[in-house]
Amino acid sequence: MSMFSTGILVLTSPLHTLPLRIAPVLSSAAQRVERTLYVHLHPGLNLGSGSQPRPVFIPPAVDLSNLITRLYSNAADVCGHLDVCVLLTNVRTQSVACSGATTPNGPFPTPQALSNSPEVVLTDFALQDPGQTHQVTQCLQSYTGHCYACRPGLPSVLLHPELMKLQEEDVPEAQQEKAEPLQTYNDVVVGGTFDRLHGAHKTLLSISCLLANRRFLIGLCDHAMLKKKVLKELIEPYSVRVQRLQEFLQDVKPSLQVEVVPLDDPFGVSIVDPLLECIVVSEETRKGGELVNKKRIENGLPALVLHEIQLLKDAHHTEIEEEKISSSSLRARLLGTLLTPPKDNSHLPPLPYVIGLTGGSGSGKSAIAKQLEALGAVWIDCDKLGHEVYQPDAAGYHRVLEEFGSDILSEDKTINRRALGRKVFGNLERLKALTDIVWPEIALLVQKRINQARDEDKQVCVVDAAVLLEAKWQNLVHEVWVTIIPEEEAVLRITERDGVTTEDALRRLQSQWSNSKQVEHANVVLSTLWEPEVTRKQVLKAWNLLQKRIQQKHEGH
Repeated sequence: MSMFSTGILVLTSPLHTLPLRIAPVLSSAAQRVERTLYVHLHPGLNLGSGSQPRPVFIPPAVDLSNLITRLYSNAADVCGHLDVCVLLTNVRTQSVACSGATTPNGPFPTPQALSNSPEVVLTDFALQDPGQTHQVTQCLQSYTGHCYACRPGLPSVLLHPELMKLQEEDVPEAQQEKAEPLQTYNDVVVGGTFDRLHGAHKTLLSISCLLANRRFLIGLCDHAMLKKKVLKELIEPYSVRVQRLQEFLQDVKPSLQVEVVPLDDPFGVSIVDPLLECIVVSEETRKGGELVNKKRIENGLPALVLHEIQLLKDAHHTEIEEEKISSSSLRARLLGTLLTPPKDNSHLPPLPYVIGLTGGSGSGKSAIAKQLEALGAVWIDCDKLGHEVYQPDAAGYHRVLEEFGSDILSEDKTINRRALGRKVFGNLERLKALTDIVWPEIALLVQKRINQARDEDKQVCVVDAAVLLEAKWQNLVHEVWVTIIPEEEAVLRITERDGVTTEDALRRLQSQWSNSKQVEHANVVLSTLWEPEVTRKQVLKAWNLLQKRIQQKHEGH
């Protein structure tokens, strides 16, 4: 069975039968398509009549809205690896369709170009006679080529899922009644983070596209609106989220005027734009919509219609994830995985494979290092090596005394780190003078420990170093792993562990690189925010994936 990267699925079953067919049809399509699956809706399309059918405008209906929700929900359950996108170019109200210049040629005056070029077209159309197969596939090819820009001779696949044959008499009467029309609006608004577009986002965006005739305005969370988000450091950059939204909506409904604007407070332009008519919300965000209307009325503007959609349940959520499909759950699933490939480290011996583990104060580096040690890694603790640098027999000892004076010595002639700390605190120039002496000495000790591990045939070393990135020690390691926790959690841990004030803990954190800055340099990110068992599973996942990478690198040589 051939596999294709991108496909178009043309759904032809009557609207009232589709909800029961969606899951098996998607499962069947996933046997042929591995990356992107576009879905084109034409309920009642007859590909076996002998004449060539043409695409027609389909009016937006409540059933269609419910079907889109069902489709994205089923897709998340049965083919979560696929990037599914429901195309709505041919869905338009009668009044808008009649007023458009494209009407004489239907919804597609010219074939629509999609972000990913289709390699196969599939359909749920049920053959009445196996002898019609060639005729139906030819008809499907021609129909799809009229709608979308495809290469000539696009392969066609008739899906034959094991579906219960639904006869008209078996369908409840309520479902066979005339479709209830969906109220549409010229200008529609939504707000959100839209990080790593998933099924719930696509449902919200697609139903907004159904509702909007002219303009679709999206307030995209930025800066202040991201502060309280779980694992906010892993949120895609604003520009990336904008690009993904625009690409998705260009495929879904290219006739819409799409505007994406930054959202730095809960309201944004929704409370000042006089043209807006409808805001799309979920059960979770309905109160926010009501607050928008309160502000609009205060501003002398008409209230918006609140169109509420269902939240999609996540059948695969874990104990730390939400029950609904959410970006925070997707970000949590990234923990322990390789986010960016390692930079060129061909100057390093392949073994031992060296992990540079870093993170802010209180982030749980030591706990993770201990777990990695238990799994077989050699733990190189740079804090302990720092103590060695200050010993009287160490090379850096005399240089520190020359630079900072003998009044930093304790009675036993060792360097009093607290006294030394007072000399450099708040003075960047003096701090740099100290680190210029100490960091290279620690780096030499790290290299010595790595060489020792190689002599002992050890496979993995973990260099646990708070200053790994500031000291530019990335050239000593194959990969950088960063552990993060929210600032407020770090403050709690530092005050409890070290008995310092909240102000002192904050000052310490602010003197270090921020989580976001560290994550920019990370190959792998971990977090100890949750229960120890969650961290243990995360570290085990990271370790197992690391073993596969080492094996692949070894086989590559």
